[in-house]
Amino acid sequence: MRTYLLLLFCAALYGSNFVLGSLLLEAFPALHLSAYRLLVSSAFLLIYLVATRGLAKITFRDFVYLVPFVLIGMLLHQVSFFTGLRTTDATTASLILSLAPIFTALFARLFLKEPLTKRMVAGSIVALTGVFFVVGTGGRMSRAITEGVWIMFICMLALSGSMILMKKLTERMDAFVATVYTTVLGCISVYPVAVWSEPNVQLQPHFWWWVLLVGSALLIQGLCAVIWNAQIRKVGAAKASLFLNLQPFVAMILGYITLGTPISLTQVAGSVLIISGVVLATMQGQRTRKTEDDTLKISSAKR
Repeated sequence: MRTYLLLLFCAALYGSNFVLGSLLLEAFPALHLSAYRLLVSSAFLLIYLVATRGLAKITFRDFVYLVPFVLIGMLLHQVSFFTGLRTTDATTASLILSLAPIFTALFARLFLKEPLTKRMVAGSIVALTGVFFVVGTGGRMSRAITEGVWIMFICMLALSGSMILMKKLTERMDAFVATVYTTVLGCISVYPVAVWSEPNVQLQPHFWWWVLLVGSALLIQGLCAVIWNAQIRKVGAAKASLFLNLQPFVAMILGYITLGTPISLTQVAGSVLIISGVVLATMQGQRTRKTEDDTLKISSAKR
């Protein structure tokens, strides 16, 4: 129960990240905001790593997966996330990113040769139908799909691709160590892009904007990373990912309360379809892995 409560806590904070990001964009340029938050979370994670475990050596073969992950999972993901939030409301953004588990499974089939079941395909169709409900207005999709929506799709694909790369990376090093190093390298990669694309930025936000920025970075990108990586070892990645399905509901409620973002019936219907499709696909993945584990145990017993 303690593990599930901690995962629920992380999922709620991850869902609030869409609303907090939209709020912070009122005071900070998009890429500078990403760089500052990565700087805060990198410092926190690095200090935590040194204090608890000490620095680990990185080999040349580690960089084979570290570099692509940083470019896709950090640079592309961070840039597209905050850029997309400038023109997309938090609710729509969270619903689009909730498709990540399904596209991760599709990428795993293509690049890792993991099985793709009929139930996974059915879940994908249901979830994608939900997306059409969310971004559609009066059935006329061409008018509803804005540039921000496409950018959030790119963000979702970058997130899915990073999960594949992280799986390969964690085969070589501890998951938390990989999280720390990728966050630090991500900060190093994002900051030059922010300075180049948003030059001559004169920041004069109120003191409380900085408090919100530092607090959200420490909680969401720092503390949640530590908690999530610790609990995922106990329940497994598949079961833990189910808690991420709560993100759209958190973003929808907080967006309505803090930003005044209206909630339409099509968004509610779309969110139900998306969450149903993702849960359908993810639960099947759990059963598949359980069957594989049982098969391995039987094989071991026979030996």
